[in-house]
Amino acid sequence: MAYIPLFLCLISYYFFAVADVKLILISFTSEIRAHRIHFHTVVSFTQYSTMAVEGPCHFNYGSFTVDLVPALGDNYMYVVIDKASNIAAVIDPVEPDKVLDVVKKSNADLKFVWTTHHHWDHAGGNVKLVEKVPHVEVFGGGDNVDAVTRIVKDNEQFTLGNETFITAIHTPCHTTTSICYNVHNKDRSSDVVFTGDTLFIAGAGKFFEGNGADMNNNLNVKLAKLPDKCEVFCGHEYTVSNLQFAQHMEPDNVKIRDKLTWAKNKRSGMNPTVPSTIGDEKQTNPFMRIMQPEFNALASQCNGNLDKVMDLVREKKNAFKG
Repeated sequence: MAYIPLFLCLISYYFFAVADVKLILISFTSEIRAHRIHFHTVVSFTQYSTMAVEGPCHFNYGSFTVDLVPALGDNYMYVVIDKASNIAAVIDPVEPDKVLDVVKKSNADLKFVWTTHHHWDHAGGNVKLVEKVPHVEVFGGGDNVDAVTRIVKDNEQFTLGNETFITAIHTPCHTTTSICYNVHNKDRSSDVVFTGDTLFIAGAGKFFEGNGADMNNNLNVKLAKLPDKCEVFCGHEYTVSNLQFAQHMEPDNVKIRDKLTWAKNKRSGMNPTVPSTIGDEKQTNPFMRIMQPEFNALASQCNGNLDKVMDLVREKKNAFKG
């Protein structure tokens, strides 16, 4: 028995020593709803960590602002403020105190929570936030969203204050009730979309509650209709590993190669790779490129069925080791 403490010390030393060379981050979220548990595993090298940035990042879009707020480890929450009215909405506030601090420093009036989907690492802070700010409305795609008070439908439109306009986009696949929020000013000179775990930078969320047909429609019909300049704010910092897979799929794609170099530089400095643009995703995201000639070999395996190509790309991404 005397050897057990020594053994444990040696094991601990080994793991910490290995972590200096390669860090394996196991980022898991669990949700027990209808007896379901989801685990998300992320593997990354230390120099290109998926860990989110240290503090909020501010973006100015004329009539509204966006603050990116890191959470948990690799999650991103967001605060959107309409400038004219100073009314605020928060997106996926899994760590409520962090977004409330941004709202307080902006002296804004928080009125809305926009939830992209019901998973714990996105909706898990809703109840606590409502306890702190009882008057807020909680938007979501279904009654499986914690504390939801308003279920929004596909193409439903609403406003934030007087000059900021929002369209809900129903994107079922990662979950059946996933919603993306397209936010813009009146003339669309400023245009962003919050995609949760539906569209990542150079990637897409796992098909937990849908299939390739669903995701193909989400990405290559619904979101692809947004202006190419529309900026994409997603729910996680997975960009480097996603671009590594994209390069594996298209080794001769210069835009992917260049963006991977850029993303590595960003992450080396612990800076976010968010936002991207819809136009950029069409050029670098394999899930939005399945109709391109570079994917003809996969298409031939699927008799030209792009929905099945989408499923195949998802399978390849799931198996990809980097």
